[in-house]
Amino acid sequence: MPNEMSASKFKAECLAVLDDVASSGREVVVTKRGRPVARVVPMGPRSSRFGVMKGTARILVDTDEFLSPLDEWDAER
Repeated sequence: MPNEMSASKFKAECLAVLDDVASSGREVVVTKRGRPVARVVPMGPRSSRFGVMKGTARILVDTDEFLSPLDEWDAER
């Protein structure tokens, strides 16, 4: 796969290009009228769908103080 391709060629070969980027790790620049408009890059290890935000937030309050016991909860309201 070339490192640069026209948008029309990318449209025709999109799935093959995505497979190549994923397997080879090489990026592809998509051009329109010779000017770069997009870059297709492989996903990194932290870019998986699950766990992307892991470790980016912390709970700073005790959440138990906001929760009342289940026997006090009125489910009919």
